[in-house]
Amino acid sequence: MQKMAELLGLRDECREGTVGAPALAGSCLADNRLNLDVYPDGCCRFLQLFKEQQGEVVQVEFLRLSSNDILLDTTLGSLPHLKHLKSLVLKGGHARDEFGSYQHGSLTSLPPDFGNLRCLTHLDLSFNRLSTLPSCILHLPSLRVLLVSHNSLVTLPEDFGCLSKLTFFSAMKNLLKDLPQSIGELSMLQDLDLSENALELLPEEVGNLHNCTELDLSGNRLSSIPESLANLKALRRLHLHSNLLVTVPASLASLPNLSRLDLQNNCLRAIPAEIQTLPFVHVRGNPLGETEPSPQADKSSTRRLKRLFLASGEGSFTVTSEGCRVVLACGIHFCFPPGAASDPLRIHFRSLTPDPQWVKLRHHDVLLSRVLELQPHGVQFQQEVQIWMPFISPQTPHQHEVVVRTFSGQSWSDLKTRVKQKRKSKKCVARCCVLHFSWFLVVSRLVQNECKVPAEGTLLFSSVDPNIKVIFPPGVTKEPRSVKLQVLPVSAEEIQEITANAGCRASPLLYLSQDSTVDFLKPVRIQLPLPPGVTGLNLDRSRLHILHGDLEGQTWNDITSEVVLEFTHLYAVFEVTHFSWYWLWYTTKTYIGGIAKKVYERLRLYQVNLIALQRKRDPEQVLLQCVPKHKVDPVLRKLQDRYRGPEPSDMVEMFEGEQFFAAFERGISIDMDRPDCVDGRLSFIFYSHLKNMKEIYVTSPVDRKGQAVKGQVSFYRGAVPDSIPEDASRRRKGPDSLWLATLPIKLPQLKPRSDENPGPLYGFSFPPLNLGNAETGYLTQANLLSIARRVGADWQSIGLNLGLTYQQIERIGYNNREDLNKQILDMLFSWAQQNSEDPDCVRKLITAMKESGRQDIADEVEAIIELGRQKYSESLRRLGLEQESSTEDSAIAM
Repeated sequence: MQKMAELLGLRDECREGTVGAPALAGSCLADNRLNLDVYPDGCCRFLQLFKEQQGEVVQVEFLRLSSNDILLDTTLGSLPHLKHLKSLVLKGGHARDEFGSYQHGSLTSLPPDFGNLRCLTHLDLSFNRLSTLPSCILHLPSLRVLLVSHNSLVTLPEDFGCLSKLTFFSAMKNLLKDLPQSIGELSMLQDLDLSENALELLPEEVGNLHNCTELDLSGNRLSSIPESLANLKALRRLHLHSNLLVTVPASLASLPNLSRLDLQNNCLRAIPAEIQTLPFVHVRGNPLGETEPSPQADKSSTRRLKRLFLASGEGSFTVTSEGCRVVLACGIHFCFPPGAASDPLRIHFRSLTPDPQWVKLRHHDVLLSRVLELQPHGVQFQQEVQIWMPFISPQTPHQHEVVVRTFSGQSWSDLKTRVKQKRKSKKCVARCCVLHFSWFLVVSRLVQNECKVPAEGTLLFSSVDPNIKVIFPPGVTKEPRSVKLQVLPVSAEEIQEITANAGCRASPLLYLSQDSTVDFLKPVRIQLPLPPGVTGLNLDRSRLHILHGDLEGQTWNDITSEVVLEFTHLYAVFEVTHFSWYWLWYTTKTYIGGIAKKVYERLRLYQVNLIALQRKRDPEQVLLQCVPKHKVDPVLRKLQDRYRGPEPSDMVEMFEGEQFFAAFERGISIDMDRPDCVDGRLSFIFYSHLKNMKEIYVTSPVDRKGQAVKGQVSFYRGAVPDSIPEDASRRRKGPDSLWLATLPIKLPQLKPRSDENPGPLYGFSFPPLNLGNAETGYLTQANLLSIARRVGADWQSIGLNLGLTYQQIERIGYNNREDLNKQILDMLFSWAQQNSEDPDCVRKLITAMKESGRQDIADEVEAIIELGRQKYSESLRRLGLEQESSTEDSAIAM
């Protein structure tokens, strides 16, 4: 206490300017210690001492400086001269911002000759901005204690193990994703703290730390730990809570000195019996009791199954009692184990475009795949069938998790899902197991933690933010009930950008739900971290608000006065009896409900740009696409070789699953009979991770022989979906509220043909031609002529995919070498004549177009066929004709 009083007195004297350098040196250099981190200008004082009393300063053994000091870089150059230095502290966190949050220091590296400090045994660089560990640290032969917590380290050096005398190492609160194998060479290490990083895998060499007594790996992303941890015979405390562990080695139970094993808040469905019997094991917050098929069992049961590979045109396959593996052309896999179907069963499948009218996404869901329909719907399999569905990887993997969602005919539900990435293709697939077939899709949802709440009570953590806890006291319920927890982190930058108020702060958004409609019998305690920059030391209670939101996020009520708030240095704790959205805000605003509603709405919006490009070889082929803002440049680079067009539109905002339309105007039109054409406008549905793209052919009623046509395409919003917040819906009403953007489209002037009267088919004459059949619809000569006008320079690849030989293609090209139109017509109608009797020829034409990269023509052919089917069915119903007598009429209707 006397030394502290002297130190405080010294600080006061220094502030008053009454203490000179000699007095300062005499007071601070006692016992070879120099504690200058308590001074706001400590580095300045060090440099002054080093200049005026260098002989004494170089004998210092213990030095503390603040890395928040503006003269830190200048000071670092003098430190290697302190050859006797044993302990050096260069910590940040000595300064705070306007909200009371500790500020990290400015230290990003150390000078190379820092490794000359041969006596240094203790080094503390915590609360700084290190992204890599300075290489000079590896040259400190006496170093025993190293602290680099609260930095931005992504990795450790490969030769980190050369610090052979290290006994304590803390890298807590960094960004470490992996560890070097050399970490096993730290044979004297006793305490290792790697908590709150991003570790996904541990090297086996960790098991060589034979003197380690405490190992903290909590708050990482570990799904497994190596068996070699059982070699740590000196280990007393092992912290593994708040990871993604699905299993732990039973051999951990054999550690002779282990007195604490923390496995809380993981994904453990089962714990080895050897570990369950240990009295010091903590396992709350795990989905214990849920069964999962053994991967070894899966492999052994499917090893000898027959494989079926289906081409793109096929839509069904047969399953027998022997089982099989089925691989679809789109990448979807099925595994039918032996005995899944007792009798031969024909399975039909198709891929559907998601329709927001029945594909109902929840708040903050992201659609990652098309809809897969499997029939027959009502059949019950004897064993679970495995389905692997490829999907587009989401952009926020830490906040979201991927699940397969299925539709029962009345509602959607999430299936237990496992996700993996293929080694070769790097594509992601989601696996689920089902006993019946229906509709399936892949979505990304907010990470969901759940547990069963017994009468004895329990504890539920968030795996996204382990600081968020829900505590259920004993007697909270009579019957066990399921509780689900989801968290949406919201950064201070997002809040500031949306509210335009630097004084607003908010905690992560918490959503709680349960499978019971009855409130809890006792209050449930909720712990939320205080908003960024707010601590118990600088907390102004009048600025803190607890908000309760309804299920749709439409209404946010301030319930601060209705609950009892308790505070610690980092957390706020309150009690509730019913579940919904909860949000902790810190602001000077009095009415915060409206601000929270605005922020919540904006968090669900995507910023997008609209694109309209024309094919260079064929300007009548137009590509329309809606692209998220961050993907615009990569998409344009990919398309620039084949397309040209105006700059993308200005940024607009859309919700996931929102409908919008494209209308061609000022002398440009499209085929109104297209299935996706509504009132003359082309319909789109925006999904942020799916391709919102269509390629179509446009025409102009204006005679283009005289001049080019300068038209445009305008984009408009559709009907506002039910799930859009009320404020957003209200803003989109009124004049021009539906308009999004307009982009120019220019059709060039047509060149006159050399032959003025070439006949109906550019001089070609063929007998009457109908491809297909009455029930499925015909392609007539007029249809083929319309298709031919769209083929352009791709005619050779299309001809080859239709089955024509290279010799035929070359002959057609040579015979019509002066006219591209004749080359196309000769190829297309020659093939049509040869295949006119083939009932499957239309499907072959569609497949050839897709394989040639002409999805636009394939879509048009399918639209023509679908229209023919509809007209054929309508004519039968209207006239009551028999199928045989209506064949010719169906062809005429086409």
